[in-house]
Amino acid sequence: MIPPRPAPTIVRDLLDSPLRLTVIALSFVAFGLTVAGILITESLPPEWAPGPRFAPDHSVGLAFTLVGAFLLAHRARPATAWLMCFGGMGGALNVFCTAMMGRSGADGALVVAGYYRPFTGVGWIVGGMLLATLLPLYSPDGRLPSKRWRPVVVAAYALIAVEIVRAIVRPTPTPQNYPLPQIIPNPLAIEALAPYHASLQQAIVSMTMVFAVLAMLSLVLRLRRADPMTRRQIAWPLTAFAIYIACMLAGEDWMFAAAVWTGMIPVAIAFSVLRYRLYGIDTVISRAFVAAGLIAAVSVVYFGAGAIAGFALSGYDRVGGLVAALFAGVFFHPLRHMLRRWVDRLMYGTHGDPKALAARLSREVGQTEPANALAAIAAVVRDGLSVTGVAVEVRDPGTRRVEVGLLGPAPRVVPLVWHGEPVGRLLLGSPGPRRFAAAHNDRLIAVVTPYVADVVHAVRMTADLQRSRERILTAREEERRRLRRDLHDGLGHALTDMAMSINMARISLRSAPASADRLLAELRGGMDTVGQEIRELVYGLRPPTLDELGLAGAVRALAAEGEPRVAVETEGDLSDLPAAAEVAAYRIAQEGLTNIRKHAGARSAVVSLRRGDSLVVRVQDDGHGLPAGPRSGIGMISMRERAAELGGTCVIGPAPGGGTVVEAVLPISAA
Repeated sequence: MIPPRPAPTIVRDLLDSPLRLTVIALSFVAFGLTVAGILITESLPPEWAPGPRFAPDHSVGLAFTLVGAFLLAHRARPATAWLMCFGGMGGALNVFCTAMMGRSGADGALVVAGYYRPFTGVGWIVGGMLLATLLPLYSPDGRLPSKRWRPVVVAAYALIAVEIVRAIVRPTPTPQNYPLPQIIPNPLAIEALAPYHASLQQAIVSMTMVFAVLAMLSLVLRLRRADPMTRRQIAWPLTAFAIYIACMLAGEDWMFAAAVWTGMIPVAIAFSVLRYRLYGIDTVISRAFVAAGLIAAVSVVYFGAGAIAGFALSGYDRVGGLVAALFAGVFFHPLRHMLRRWVDRLMYGTHGDPKALAARLSREVGQTEPANALAAIAAVVRDGLSVTGVAVEVRDPGTRRVEVGLLGPAPRVVPLVWHGEPVGRLLLGSPGPRRFAAAHNDRLIAVVTPYVADVVHAVRMTADLQRSRERILTAREEERRRLRRDLHDGLGHALTDMAMSINMARISLRSAPASADRLLAELRGGMDTVGQEIRELVYGLRPPTLDELGLAGAVRALAAEGEPRVAVETEGDLSDLPAAAEVAAYRIAQEGLTNIRKHAGARSAVVSLRRGDSLVVRVQDDGHGLPAGPRSGIGMISMRERAAELGGTCVIGPAPGGGTVVEAVLPISAA
């Protein structure tokens, strides 16, 4: 697929390539000549108007010129783009010169009309052979299917040369069956060719049609031998060419349809070159079958019901029409669903049924353990869409990815959204070996993505839960280890020493009272030390001031401990907060004030506690703010972790007017 290119890049490339720029400019000139030829033809008297009002050459001059110039500007399939440009110029030359020949003949300038006449034949054969023969042969990759097709190319160019010579030396025609009011002379005519001219002209027309059919067969052979991606690319122009050839072979009565489909060929080639993965030909065929089936079935139901109602209710035409419309309406939606299922089954097999795919996904999700759910559902999606590979990426701190098969260089990316929240991406590889793989059937992808998003969300929640459990276990074990170390190394040794001091005091109490008194005094000091250590342990578990003063009072006590001057503001009832939220708020305020006193150089600070649906702790100072390249220290990390443990957030940034602000939002219900 060719990506869109920025306009400045296109202009710069064209300025660097004068030849391409010239051909693109001539293509636009050819488009203008075609428009001018159409307008001139419309002004001609009926007897001088050439053939059908709208012929394939009109579509060639209008559509092929513009699409060819567009592809040439985007460097898309060079050989294809060049053929479209030059073929479009040939068609435009035919349209314009034919119109000017009729205009000159109607004005009585038959000699001038005779000079226009050879250019009409030159334009017709150049446009016809380049677009109907060489363009299909070189589509879609700008190369021939094989070396065996080279004689066809040589024969096509030879036919172009023969037709150009025939148009230039065309002998003067006979008045019998001449389509115009007066015979237009040819100043370069070779009258000796008159006996053979009609046969030669018919042979050239027939050979042109034969070459067109051969070119279409080359596309069919490419389709059979190509990989699935190239099949989708070939199917677009092949369909358009096939319908055009059928209309041309059907005769002049189908000339208008042939002209319409001639204009569709460059559009099909553009889709094939630029966007074939988005506008899948299988989707178009599917919808065409469904639409045709609906039209046929509803018509049968409508007219059948109308005929029966008209027969049974003779004289009540309006009642019959109403009954027919009601019958058609009742059958429309069930019939549409039935036709769509039938066409999907026809094109994709059982893989094209969205309900069947949804049932497989539901069954797989229900039967697979969570650890392997991503791989299992990726395998189902790969088989259901018939792609070479599928990858599921989980949007997570660890960016988990599960890949099944081979994605290829340019996978299609489908975002996974769970209740409005992006949770990951689904990457789809190229279509698989089935002729019409459902790889880019948007209905099937729309069925798949909710199931994949649910599994990805479940995987994320499982990972979050596991990480939360690990954090809880780690914190619990760390706290146990700290308590054990403090109790064993501190209190344990202190109590052992105190016991020994008591025994020594008892021994020396009668024989050496002074020594006993000294030992008891040391014991008293040791008891004070033990008491202090116990208070520190208790404080580490939960600050005592929270129980004594409440959260607001405890924070005011922190604010009064030193410089700078700190104001404490409260809002809402802070008396019945959950214990976890109280401790987290106190520790965040404590750490914020510690940072202010150590690093901020502030003159004043404000701590605000606001209770609403959540508890908001805000610490702001007027210091010199964060450094130019801030690095998260232990204090900042600690504040963020305390908020995250409760499912909240903690943001540290510059304050309006200078300084730093710390704002933590703590969900009360989660605490």
